[in-house]
Amino acid sequence: MSTAIENSIITDLKLAPQGKLKIDWVAQHMPLLNTLKEEFERELPFKGKKVVICLHLEAKTAYLALVVKAGGADVTVCASNVLSTQDDVVAALVDAGVTAFAKYGASEEEYHLHINKALDTNPDIIIDDGGDLVSTLHSDPARAEQLKNIQGGCEETTTGILRLKALANEGNLKFPMVAVNDAFCKYLFDNRYGTGQSVWDGIMRTTNLVVAGKTAVIVGYGWCGKGCAMRAKGLGARVIVTEIDPIKAVEAIMDGHEVMPIVEAAKHGDFYITVTGNKDCITREAFEVMKDGAILCNAGHFDVEISKPDLNALAVQTREVRRNIQEYTFADNRRVFLLAEGRLVNLAAGDGHPAEVMDMTFALQALGLRWISENGRSMEPNVYSVPAEMDRYVAELRLKTWNVGIDKLSDEQARYLNSWAE
Repeated sequence: MSTAIENSIITDLKLAPQGKLKIDWVAQHMPLLNTLKEEFERELPFKGKKVVICLHLEAKTAYLALVVKAGGADVTVCASNVLSTQDDVVAALVDAGVTAFAKYGASEEEYHLHINKALDTNPDIIIDDGGDLVSTLHSDPARAEQLKNIQGGCEETTTGILRLKALANEGNLKFPMVAVNDAFCKYLFDNRYGTGQSVWDGIMRTTNLVVAGKTAVIVGYGWCGKGCAMRAKGLGARVIVTEIDPIKAVEAIMDGHEVMPIVEAAKHGDFYITVTGNKDCITREAFEVMKDGAILCNAGHFDVEISKPDLNALAVQTREVRRNIQEYTFADNRRVFLLAEGRLVNLAAGDGHPAEVMDMTFALQALGLRWISENGRSMEPNVYSVPAEMDRYVAELRLKTWNVGIDKLSDEQARYLNSWAE
């Protein structure tokens, strides 16, 4: 029996064959990771290194873990969300020699146990999603010595980067972290096109309801909100955006959407999608004026954007009416429906972003991890941007896989532009 099988905590290793099929499918549609896998197999950039990856454990993430393993790493994975874990995919990883601590529907206690078990492997480098690995390392006094041994890592999300920057601003961040989410090849494509498509995939798969002719309220108009609004419009919905930033509100109007406060929007919406990264974006005041049958879901990292305490306080009855749909009936017999417990609807009730989109993001993760592996010891503890040349390299790889060429500056054009910079 392999070490990975002996040490892992998973649901059932017998699920591995169907998980492998899922991984094989996405691998066929992730040419950038395929290119890096071949490169890593030749160069072994992670030879002798222990890597812990805390991400949504579905097929695309699994393939990233296998690419890192191909680079010589001893890889351990744990889940960043208890409802996005796919047990068959986790089993396939363990069968392939990756240690895993993850189960679908794990309790809060199990979730933290799994994170701690992963950290007990004493990683050299990490990939985090939402900052829970980093937070656990920094908040547990028993891990003070372990902090000194970690070279650094990469962070996947806006929420995680906010937490990292707060630590760094306080002078408490103990190792360098790469803000992968802030790279152009991440947020312009993953956050916009990935979130836009996968959120509506999750909603439509879960509800089996039509979108055309209905009103979608998008709470927050960052890159994820833009993607959700764009896809809602394409599906034939009327789109209302709520915002706190006047600049983003102007942008939403010029993109062809309506803008109004959430309490006003709540009178019109059929679908509600929160994408802010903040708490209490939809609360009692909005619930009290919503239509009967309104559907609520969240695409931000944590399940705090839609106030579940307020929903429970208003409800006289609750029941699960379909998988991942909780019905809340109010005293006046109006009903609202919360998808996936208010967790990430695209992952908790779907398969997450399309493979081709995550190919770019995970190429950045793999390259960022190699950069930290090679340079982390000489870098000050801080939050670092993805190097511009790495960002461009991923875009160039993407164009190459599409067999698309672009123009280049002539020497004279380059000299002309440089003269303006002098």
